Amino acid sequence: MQRSTITASEPDETGHWGKFGGRYVPETLVAPLDELTREFTRARRDVDFRRELEQLLRDYCGRPTPLFHAQRLTAHAGGAQIYLKREDLLHTGAHKINNAMGQALLARRMGKRRIIAETGAGQHGVATATVCAMFGLQCIIYMGAEDMRRQALNVFRMRLLGADVVTVNAGARTLKDAINEALRDWVTNVHDTYYLLGSALGPHPYPLMVREFQRVIGREAREQILSTTGRLPHALIACVGGGSNAIGLFHPFIGDESVRLIGVEAGGRGNSLGEHAARFHNGTASDGGRVGVLQGTMSYILQNESGQIAMTHSISAGLDYAAIGPEHAFLHDGGRAEYLCASDAEALEGFTICAELEGIIPALESSHAIMPAIRIARELPQDEAIIVNLSGRGDKDVQLVAELQTK
Repeated sequence: MQRSTITASEPDETGHWGKFGGRYVPETLVAPLDELTREFTRARRDVDFRRELEQLLRDYCGRPTPLFHAQRLTAHAGGAQIYLKREDLLHTGAHKINNAMGQALLARRMGKRRIIAETGAGQHGVATATVCAMFGLQCIIYMGAEDMRRQALNVFRMRLLGADVVTVNAGARTLKDAINEALRDWVTNVHDTYYLLGSALGPHPYPLMVREFQRVIGREAREQILSTTGRLPHALIACVGGGSNAIGLFHPFIGDESVRLIGVEAGGRGNSLGEHAARFHNGTASDGGRVGVLQGTMSYILQNESGQIAMTHSISAGLDYAAIGPEHAFLHDGGRAEYLCASDAEALEGFTICAELEGIIPALESSHAIMPAIRIARELPQDEAIIVNLSGRGDKDVQLVAELQTK
């Protein structure tokens, strides 16, 4: 891929990064989205709002997270130094709490007491239920039945935190279907309800808003790697479903053209449409990955030749989604970011290697980035560094991995 001249990535006033993004919604949601855009714009300029968010991220969520030098993974790779950005150490076990906390403060500012959210892997659901418990807000979480089966521990955690977890049996019973149900709820109850969307997806202003609440990852990582090594890393590597953890890491480095930005999608169990969740997979229409509109935004979407949204598969519930965030689509087409894919088998290998060599059990989502990181490190000299975003911990996945290992 030819290197890009993109040194900044901001949407226009309608929420478009080039042709991607925007707002494709029913008329009933136009006014609520306009209101949300106004309030978010005011909040991000409000010193008191920013101060309260920073204080809660520090004292409640556990920021800053460490940048850990993974010396045994580095030795195993035999090349560049591998650093892990430890978002798994945050309260609730993943980066999702960064965005949930920011949006909960925004909902409170707007006077909304009823919060709805969708979740795939359950980590966004747990984070939302957590902040709702802390602020005393009503919480309803929509989750596909298949994801509830895969993530039973997180379902229990959400209910323990006081959330009403609603089973979604439509479609593939995964994340896309949970988002559909959450949007239906919002259309019906928009007067008193705040939709706390979990990834850098959906209609404007959500992709921008989620990115802004996740940029803390990249800001910290930039300061930490410069303090540790005195130079910028060769590459940043992160798993990409909708793409919130990756865009949060990437964005503060976009102007640093020497730093490669590498997203890793879910390669699943095969190359055929329906067997993976890699939106940029091979770049061919027969495998999906064409520009279209899904759930309020224009981006790359897995779809068949008739334009129907394709079924997807990933061992990790959090990457099992047909579209990718619009800013990622913009960075991909502009050549500023690269997107690879890792199969289910490679994710399981990364999960095991990270546990055995570093004593860290990563989420299956994050595990997709481990083997690509090892391969990239192996190709580089030892005085280079790469940062892998360890976006979540793997407690939620241990039972699933155990079941797979006994088959």
